Amino acid sequence: MTPPVTAIPVELPPAFLGVAHSATGKLWRDRLDTRGAARALAISQRYQLPEMLARVLAGRDVGIDEVEDFLDPTIRKLMPDPYTVTQMETAAKRIADAATRNEKVAIFGDYDVDGATSAALLAWHLRHCGLDPLIHIPDRIFEGYGPNVEAVRGLAAKGATLLVTVDCGTTSLEPLAEARKLGMSVVVIDHHQTGDELPEVDALVNPNRADDLSGLGYLAAVGLVLITLVAVNRELRARGFWTSERPEPDLLGMLHHVALGTVADVAPLTGLNRAFVAKGLIAMRRRDHVGHTALMDVSRLNGPPEAWHLGFMLGPRINAGGRIGRADLGVRLLLEGDISEAARIAAELDRLNGERRLIEQAAEAQAEAEALASLGLEDKGAVIVTAAEGWHPGVVGLVASRLKEKFSRPAFAIALEPGGIGTGSGRSISGVDIGKAVRQAVKEKLLMKGGGHAMAAGVTLRKEKLAEFRAFMESALAADVAASRHENELFIDGAVSARGVTTEFAATLNRAGPFGAANPEPVIALPAHQLVYADEVGQAHLRLRFKSGDGAIVNGIAFRSIGQKLGNALLQNRGQPLHVAGSLAVDRWQGSERVQMRVVDIAVPDPGPALIR
Repeated sequence: MTPPVTAIPVELPPAFLGVAHSATGKLWRDRLDTRGAARALAISQRYQLPEMLARVLAGRDVGIDEVEDFLDPTIRKLMPDPYTVTQMETAAKRIADAATRNEKVAIFGDYDVDGATSAALLAWHLRHCGLDPLIHIPDRIFEGYGPNVEAVRGLAAKGATLLVTVDCGTTSLEPLAEARKLGMSVVVIDHHQTGDELPEVDALVNPNRADDLSGLGYLAAVGLVLITLVAVNRELRARGFWTSERPEPDLLGMLHHVALGTVADVAPLTGLNRAFVAKGLIAMRRRDHVGHTALMDVSRLNGPPEAWHLGFMLGPRINAGGRIGRADLGVRLLLEGDISEAARIAAELDRLNGERRLIEQAAEAQAEAEALASLGLEDKGAVIVTAAEGWHPGVVGLVASRLKEKFSRPAFAIALEPGGIGTGSGRSISGVDIGKAVRQAVKEKLLMKGGGHAMAAGVTLRKEKLAEFRAFMESALAADVAASRHENELFIDGAVSARGVTTEFAATLNRAGPFGAANPEPVIALPAHQLVYADEVGQAHLRLRFKSGDGAIVNGIAFRSIGQKLGNALLQNRGQPLHVAGSLAVDRWQGSERVQMRVVDIAVPDPGPALIR
């Protein structure tokens, strides 16, 4: 009798390099269990790929038949029929009507990078159709998020007959009702979670509405705008709108915008998003778009851009306009065709970004002190809720993000205005949905308004409700936070020695990119490498050098580590052998390239049993 075939048992692997408690308090795990390691071997053998690349692919659940498409994601293969999105056909036909009738169209965007890129992409297309659209980006402080009645009336007064909202509008019931009352058609292109009630508009294109079955809810708004414009192009083609004098616009030529908005909005880099960002990065490397080139120049980005550059260098500068400057600066830069004017706008955004950093640092120090006081020596509490008068509303999201990173729990930072109203932002950790909790707090009248998604939320409240809101969030999220923090693990993709850390090795790993949300950068370990140099550089960073047993050197940097657990451990262990974990990046300086490790954790190696002499 033939025994039954059994599946390979899935066992949690032992601690990677024996690290059960690292400098940052993490348990190191091999990203691959037994089944994953078997799949990595099969991928390596079938496709003749280097072992480490195969491990990275298997660690991101890439099936053995999906490898080629993952390594070269193409928009052509992944682009859905736009009409699978609920009300897309209605939206496309209404926008096409505006083009054929030469209507005045108003675009209302959000003040962040996704909103700016969405508005710029739509405006570029409408201009190609021969229209001159109005663009309104609300002031974060005076108008707040999304359409407002006063702005809608202003656009109607300027003759707009079609209002298109991008990256906002799903929950704007009253302002959009006002738009309809004033005779405007309304199309909403948004990706935010919906409330119980939807606005009465001509078309609400939002793959996160309950009756949408497209499966595209992971797209950023700018990706959704691109798909909408694919549908508009198709509709106009059917109407014979495009001619030799007015050729159909090349939407794929605008993937710069889609890549920047997708990465900056921390949309998951899976499926169509990966293709958008991969091809958008190629477009940006051509440096043929005036606005993006000016932004790269002012960011001092002289090598080929990678996804992390978009999130940490380019995106923050676009955001700075919406946070503490003129909200429309980002859109203006992305639509600018004159090189000198683009350079001027980019320089202003760079200046505002520097100003934003100073404002943020002051608020962050105050918020951190408040958080430490509330958590106490016992480090008790599931959620951090900080609030103060004098904080700039434009930086509270960044402050909340820093608190979340430092204390490994959801965090809110709220700017209190003199009138007793507070506006703030929250950021969450994996496995804890703060958007849902915030919407429940709105229902229970603890917040004047609020919304968001699992990882980020915005709130508006009265100062006297602050303690109640803090208690509510603590109660609502305690169990999920406890479960998430219990799984305080760092997953390692593989180990290598300093001799193997070359530009070719980094390029091999980058074939699995672009990296970002839902496709994390590979984390590589250096086993027992001596820390031969550690010194402070820049704003709270540590510059490092590690040496392997054969004398090879790897340069490293630990960002924002001074005064943190990681930085303290590094400074205390100068000259000592350490297990080091981090991701690799190619550092380009004065025409030369070298690999640098961005260190995220270290551990002192287990000395092993004592020798008997």
